[in-house]
Amino acid sequence: MLDPRPLWDFSDPAASEARFREALVGATGPDRDVLLTQVARALGLQDRFADALALLDSIASDDPEVRVRVLLERGRVLRTSGDDDAAGPVFEATVTTADEAGLETLAVDAMHMVALTRSGQDQVAATQAALDRARRSSDPGARSWTASLLNNLGMAYSEVGDWTQARAAFEEALAERRLGTDDEAVHVARWMVAWALRNLGLRDEALAQQRALQADLRAAGLDDPYVAEEIEILERD
Repeated sequence: MLDPRPLWDFSDPAASEARFREALVGATGPDRDVLLTQVARALGLQDRFADALALLDSIASDDPEVRVRVLLERGRVLRTSGDDDAAGPVFEATVTTADEAGLETLAVDAMHMVALTRSGQDQVAATQAALDRARRSSDPGARSWTASLLNNLGMAYSEVGDWTQARAAFEEALAERRLGTDDEAVHVARWMVAWALRNLGLRDEALAQQRALQADLRAAGLDDPYVAEEIEILERD
C-alpha cells in the first residue's frame, strides 16, 4: 500500500495538497483512495472543513486500510475544526477498526489522537496507554511513534502542572530522538527539556542548555526565535 508520509510538509498544507493531487494522476484502487484521504487531511489543515468531510464521504472502499484512514482523517478534520467531542468517538472507532484489520501503526496513530481530544489526567492516561503500546509493539511503524508520544506525555504532564514528570518524559523523548537522524527533532527535544527545567525553577541549568542549543544552531547556520525568547526570559531575572 502507498505510504503518503514522504509527500507531507505539515508546515505547508496547501503545497502538500498539491503534491497529493499530482500523485493522484494515474493512481488507481486503494492507492488512489489513500491519497484522497490525505488530500482531505490537507484541506482540513487549511480550515476547509466542509470540503474535507465531503471528500471523505465520497470514498467508498472495502479495503481495510482505506476504511481506517477515512475514519482517522475524519476524526482529524473534526478535531482541527474544534469539535473534540465529535472527534473523540471517531478516533476510538478508528482504533477498533485498525485492530480488527491488524494495522497497528494506524491504531497507535489513532490512540495518540484519542489522547489529544482529552484533558487533564485523562490525557495523561490516554497518552501513556498509546506510548505503552508503541513500545511493546513488534511493528516498526508503531514503535516509531515512541519519541512523539513521549513528547506528548511531557506536554500532558505540563498541562496538569507536574513538571517533574514532564521533565522526565521530555528527557526520554530527547534520548529517543538522538537515536534517529532528524536534527530538527533533536533541537526541539532539547528545547523542551530546558523549558521544563525553567518551570521547575532550575533556571541556571535551563539557561546553560538553551545557550548550548543556540550555539549549536548557529554553528549549523540556523536560528530559532523560541530559543532566543527563552534565553531572554532566563537572563531577565
